[in-house]
Amino acid sequence: MDDALPALLARDLDTGFERLVQSFQDRIYGLALALTASPADAEEVAQDTFVRAHRALRGYDAPRICELKLRPWLHRIALNVVRNRVRVRRVSTVELTAAADVSADDRGAPEAVVVGRASAAELRAMVAALPVAYRDSVVLRHVQQLSYAEAAEALGKPEGTVKANVHRGLGLLRLALEQREAG
Repeated sequence: MDDALPALLARDLDTGFERLVQSFQDRIYGLALALTASPADAEEVAQDTFVRAHRALRGYDAPRICELKLRPWLHRIALNVVRNRVRVRRVSTVELTAAADVSADDRGAPEAVVVGRASAAELRAMVAALPVAYRDSVVLRHVQQLSYAEAAEALGKPEGTVKANVHRGLGLLRLALEQREAG
């Protein structure tokens, strides 16, 4: 990510915003797709995220824009857009194809154990069944690869809460896998 982007946004919102969209459009679309499992919904969520971000930036003064941590800020906006859409219509599945690729270096990690035992389709169904707080934390941390601090900022929760939610979410995924293998 371009560390100079907040300063550019503060100086020239139109030019800076174009660069912001170019820098983050794939990541925000990926997050929306992971949470909605619908390419059409993901496109709408991504567009709405950037519209809301632009509106917000127009109302911020230059020092506030310069202090923004853009990555978690945009993720938080996208999460809120998804949550608003869910209030109207329930989301049934979650796209986790990115999580199905586990490198050899990660094979000992708890999330790698979970991912290694299930297909992407099974993971989508299992993650969709998680409580929303766990699902959002797991997707931000392990699909979007945000740090715990960034995920906490995006979710508006303390970092310890996000760590606990990821841990509990992965635990529920392990339990679901064990039940699937036993049955």
